[in-house]
Amino acid sequence: MSLDGRVALIAGATGGLGRVLAATLAGEGARVALLGTDAGRLRALADELALPPDRCLTQMVDLRDADATRRAVGDVQARFGTIGVLAQLVGGYVGGTPLVEVDRAELSGMLDQHVWTTFNLIGSTVPGMRAAGWGRIVAVTSAAVPAPSAGMASYAAAKAAQEALLVSLARDLTGSGVTANLLTVKSIDVEHAGKAGWTTPEQIAAAVSWLCSDAAGVVSGARIPLFGG
Repeated sequence: MSLDGRVALIAGATGGLGRVLAATLAGEGARVALLGTDAGRLRALADELALPPDRCLTQMVDLRDADATRRAVGDVQARFGTIGVLAQLVGGYVGGTPLVEVDRAELSGMLDQHVWTTFNLIGSTVPGMRAAGWGRIVAVTSAAVPAPSAGMASYAAAKAAQEALLVSLARDLTGSGVTANLLTVKSIDVEHAGKAGWTTPEQIAAAVSWLCSDAAGVVSGARIPLFGG
């Protein structure tokens, strides 16, 4: 499978999963645009990938800000062309408080982190994908969303809303050549501890890679579990 000529935008690129996914997609020929909030970590990731300048671009951006997101995506498109792959890896968890004791700022923060970043990225990238007749959107979500544990209300509500955005988007995009899917994990095993039900970055990256293939063009609006092995 090849992504030669495709542009892959990775949001939340400097985390343990982002680093592996960037290397995976670059290895398949994609030009990678790495988005994050820490300039030093972005530079370190670019150095680690050791790609030529015409295949790697870093952008420090607060994706909670719609205008900043549009500018960052516009810069990527001006440099590389239409974005074909959007990997939404922006994470963040706050929990441990019963719902009736949750401060409004906690819920608002989780919505900003998971819902508004996703909304802003979709609005900035999907029009180009539709015009090109090809695109792949993938986000990582949590197995806890359908049945959250105590104290997880803010996080679970935000991730559930993110899922609803993407499943609805998939329906909107039927027949366009653009797909949107969710990969569900319990915990990302960045340290490769081998715990039951945990998923390594490499396993997630392999699933993203397959969803980016032409063979996976019939899969859209799916919530794919990656924790059953």
